[in-house]
Amino acid sequence: MNSIAGKVIVITGASSGAGRAIANELAREGASLVLAARNEEALYEVAAECKESGAANVHVIITDTREWEQLRHLSTEAFERLGHIDVWINNAGVLAAGALEDIPEEVNENVVRTNLLGYIHGAHAVLPYFKQQKQGILINNISVGGWFPTPYMSAYCASKFGLRGFFESLKGELNDYPDIRICDLSPGFLDTPGIQHSANYTGHYLRPAPPVYDPRKVAKAIVSLIKLPRSRKVVGASSAFLKLAYALFPKLSRNITAGVIRKYLSNAEPVKHTSGNVLQTVEYGNSIDGGWRTSLKPSRLTRSLVMLSGFAIGWIALSKK
Repeated sequence: MNSIAGKVIVITGASSGAGRAIANELAREGASLVLAARNEEALYEVAAECKESGAANVHVIITDTREWEQLRHLSTEAFERLGHIDVWINNAGVLAAGALEDIPEEVNENVVRTNLLGYIHGAHAVLPYFKQQKQGILINNISVGGWFPTPYMSAYCASKFGLRGFFESLKGELNDYPDIRICDLSPGFLDTPGIQHSANYTGHYLRPAPPVYDPRKVAKAIVSLIKLPRSRKVVGASSAFLKLAYALFPKLSRNITAGVIRKYLSNAEPVKHTSGNVLQTVEYGNSIDGGWRTSLKPSRLTRSLVMLSGFAIGWIALSKK
């Protein structure tokens, strides 16, 4: 089991939500942190928190993960300042919601550039250092979106499904490097400001489908992965249910999800279209929490898919008798 104290850990998307929670949790473990994001002011706020929490060192490097040159700069600066890189956490992500034809092509393209290419370029930037060291841990915050398709969020799901395929392939490439570990994390819906940041072309107010989880659960899961790496880790019971429901009943679970979303949007209050933080950073919603946990109860979608998963488990058990 690895100790985290003194390890050099790079975190992308560290300015809010899960990234901010991860940074604070690793600071309490005594890590040396390199924090990366687009929002300079918010990133320095996180750095101050981490110093107070006990981080061995904290460095801020403003980084737009859509740009591979900036990720290369991030890895080079981290290595040159601290002498090695022990852990790289791909975490930066954005979301666009709406019918495909209503979302501008530029927005969908930048969702894919951030969520998919950002992680690919991050891996590309850090792997030479890992191979030079013959060790390292690459952690990818993929989300349950890598397993469960969500209608009206097609580009987001494309990016997350793509990440799963990319990193499964990369794990095969690294068979000869047993001390370089790739760990994929799949949390359920998180109570972060991410939904407020999202590009919204539905014409209606968005809120996450409950249950939503404390982003600190993701931070604690990452601590456990650093201490004891494993290839995959699910965070939250709903993630496991959604994964199982889609694996056994893909069409039914997809149609249930689409129906519930359409029903919700038909009743939600209207709002103007916005590109959110997809094209540029925003100056709001930089906390860890989104404030949803106290106001949301389990949704019809969650209840339906949990029931579907329960039926599937029972059906499998009976078929084996």
